[in-house]
Amino acid sequence: MSTTSLPTTRTRAKTRLSYARFRAWLVACATRPEARLWLVIQLAILHGVLWTFILINLKAAQDVHMDVAEAYGWGQQFLWGYGKHPPLSGWVAGVWFKMFPAADWATYALAMTTVSLGMVICWLVALRVVDARRAFLVVVMIALYPIFNFKGFKYNPDLLQLVTLPLLVLAYLNAFEKRSWQSGVLLGLAGALALMTKYWVLTMIGAVGLAALIHPERLRFLSSPAPWVAIATMVVAMIPHIVWLADAHFVPLTYAGDTYSLQDAGLMHRLVAGYVLHNVALLALPVALAALAMALVPHWFTLLRRAPLRIVTRAWARGVNPGVNLSQALNVWIIQIIVAVGPPLGALVFSIYMKTDWGISLFFLVPLALVAIPTLRVQSAALFNIAAIWLVISAATLAASPWIAAREMAANTGNTATYGARSELARELTQAWHTRFASRWAIVAGTMESIQPMVFYSPDHPAAFLPLEPWNSGLTSLDDVKKYGFIGVFDPTDGRLPAFEKWVSDTAPNAERIVMTTRRFTHGKAGPAMTWNVYIAGPAK
Repeated sequence: MSTTSLPTTRTRAKTRLSYARFRAWLVACATRPEARLWLVIQLAILHGVLWTFILINLKAAQDVHMDVAEAYGWGQQFLWGYGKHPPLSGWVAGVWFKMFPAADWATYALAMTTVSLGMVICWLVALRVVDARRAFLVVVMIALYPIFNFKGFKYNPDLLQLVTLPLLVLAYLNAFEKRSWQSGVLLGLAGALALMTKYWVLTMIGAVGLAALIHPERLRFLSSPAPWVAIATMVVAMIPHIVWLADAHFVPLTYAGDTYSLQDAGLMHRLVAGYVLHNVALLALPVALAALAMALVPHWFTLLRRAPLRIVTRAWARGVNPGVNLSQALNVWIIQIIVAVGPPLGALVFSIYMKTDWGISLFFLVPLALVAIPTLRVQSAALFNIAAIWLVISAATLAASPWIAAREMAANTGNTATYGARSELARELTQAWHTRFASRWAIVAGTMESIQPMVFYSPDHPAAFLPLEPWNSGLTSLDDVKKYGFIGVFDPTDGRLPAFEKWVSDTAPNAERIVMTTRRFTHGKAGPAMTWNVYIAGPAK
């Protein structure tokens, strides 16, 4: 018996030794100044690659989201604005698709590159507030936050804010600490970059401003050149976009006011409640998994009880660093509370339609706000545990993604919004145009929902024209429509069909009218059939 059990005992001992060495290596890399940045970058790259493949599998039977196709269309020209949004998301898409093809996988790679870059910046923010051990815990919690993985599948201005808003907070914490004019310039540029992403970032800019006014050290900051240089820099940097906005008659602001105003108080309350519950549910996952990682460490609760806040505060006063910069932590707590509570209250007061996606960019500070609680003790083993949890979940999701996609498709066989064959329609229409006119298809007209996929999937990548909207992207004009011709695509179940029919009759009375039906087959499974009203008007002779 002893001879048989001896190798087993030695094997177990070697396994425990290897585990201990790997855990020690991980903690050392996470905390050593010369290694920790590379560890976080490698984590972000691995996260981006894994989740790109997961999304490719999960979305195999679906076309890209219309927001992604819209950003692709914007990126075909570098303008100072695109109708309803500032230009940064279009610029980024334009640069990306100069390097990669207009293919589904490239859009998921863009989305995951965006969130992976956001992860690294969130880690840099955390280092301004907590020690390296806690900062690593924060970045893995971010990787487990659904906004940074499966909920981050569509690249749009909301997702891009996961880069620009952490940059804004990082620049503010830097300016609050250094209080120099150089740090003010960086803060102003970060504010301008955020505003060039989406006007919604005014919520975060307002929260940063309020934090500067509320913080006990506000006089030291406000009496320095940093905040005033920041304001001046941001205004100057925004001048080209402001000029464009004036030339566009402030249509983006009018669009937002018309689209998101609500008169139904009951509906408004339900939407706000849904927004709050949705974001709380998403945040529950990384918080619960971080708690699990810490609970797997022996005696963690005892350590938590033995470090009451008054002891930590006294230690800080004596110059002993408990792993948290309390001054900067206070900034983070104030900012996060304001952006968590302010928008829902504002929606109720001003009767604004509250989209759940608006919360995508507003809660990235929650993991840091929790980890920055001074009484929390982060043991070395907790870092290994949470990294292991992230890896197991990501690998398991990758393995299960084809099965999940098949189950979702089987359960939503009639869902044309998700599984409709818009890409097939785009290719068929391109061929129809070439057959009739032997030229490039330049313009597609209709509603955003119908025509943005045509822009992305057609080999000709026509510019989108939206005749029923009060705003336009600026990528084409009515004169171009009459000169180059167009294909109109419209969903016959859309109530705006009569208005579009009238526009076609006024613009191109001799346009050819046909009905087309498309259906996609994925892994031998048929998706739902979609029928379209199609209008083809050739170029002017």
